Amino acid sequence: MFIADLFEETYFTISANKVRSSLTILGIVIGIGSVIAMISIGQGAAGSIESSIQSMGSNLVTVMPGFQKSFSQVRIAKGSAQTLTIEDAEAITQEVPNVQAVAPELSQRYQVVFKGKNTNTQIIGTVSVYPSVKNIEMALGSFISDQNVRSMSKVAVLGPTTRDDLFGEGVNPIGQTVRINGINFKVIGLTQSKGGTGFGSQDDMVFIPLTTAQKFLAGADYVSTINVQAESAQAMASVQSGITNLLLRLHNISDPLMADFSVLSQQDILESASSITNTMTILLAAIAGISLIVGGIGIMNMMMTTVTERTREIGLRKAIGAKRLDINLQFLAEAVMLTFLGGAVGIILGSGLSYGIAFFTGMVTKVSLFSIVLAFSVSAGIGIGFGYWPAQKAAKLNPIEALRYE
Repeated sequence: MFIADLFEETYFTISANKVRSSLTILGIVIGIGSVIAMISIGQGAAGSIESSIQSMGSNLVTVMPGFQKSFSQVRIAKGSAQTLTIEDAEAITQEVPNVQAVAPELSQRYQVVFKGKNTNTQIIGTVSVYPSVKNIEMALGSFISDQNVRSMSKVAVLGPTTRDDLFGEGVNPIGQTVRINGINFKVIGLTQSKGGTGFGSQDDMVFIPLTTAQKFLAGADYVSTINVQAESAQAMASVQSGITNLLLRLHNISDPLMADFSVLSQQDILESASSITNTMTILLAAIAGISLIVGGIGIMNMMMTTVTERTREIGLRKAIGAKRLDINLQFLAEAVMLTFLGGAVGIILGSGLSYGIAFFTGMVTKVSLFSIVLAFSVSAGIGIGFGYWPAQKAAKLNPIEALRYE
């Protein structure tokens, strides 16, 4: 009965001042909504990155040039170092156990032109096994063959985004001629769409024979990446170790810390990417959470005003037998109910923002149970934290002085 009476009285008090109560919880609504939206964007980005990395290939181990050891530093160095060769790739194929396929590549960005239309995209010089290593399927035509690589053929396979930029959406480009860095290439294939946008999109690429890229575009015999497919997920660690030991020997390097290459598995890349996205999610949520503090201060200010307005009521309650605990719980319940109402509206707002962002921008978002539970927990914490002081002030009022209060 006591709890029922407490909630009934709390509801009556809050509903008696609807406008003031609504304005008071506005900060909580904005704060909770922002936190949920930011967390959903961060988790959606993390899921999108994970999916993109997994789509790059199955059981993939990547060998990259450069002296740096961390994932982010290696990415900076990629393309500037020229320490890997086709001979390294052939040695990996022949000497490292549990290797299913090896696909070296030479990638650089070039201007691609077709009849007045042009696009700046990634040109990948590679070999025939590249589609199986990187999980690429053909939509039209065929991929680069071993004969194309041996004869340095000027043929190209387009990604769907590149096709759309040059020919228009849905157009069959097979048999057409495009110019890459001023050199004519005949289009022999079109890959299936894998999704993704930006410079890292696997749809915004052009594939040509590796030897053609080395001779006619780069003018050098190095490769920028060696993609190695292990026979199984369980064999990835041994393959990674085997490649490292082999290349140290081939490059005459005795100290592994001075290696001029880096060997990364999909798990290494995924962990590094996840660490970055998690940090950004926490940062965004922390920034959005500042408004929660502002909202909590607003609730405390309202409760202090309420205590002052109801001083005579508090005195009367104490005079007829109400204890400090009763008064304390009464005002604390009001503060918690305000924050819970703000939290509930904030969850609806945050979820709506998340779905709105996904709908209008195409960005992947994910509203998780964790973010909702966190929102309610934060709401309760703010209600108790910022409502405690006004409740204590009300509970400590002297009943005689309170009854005399004008």
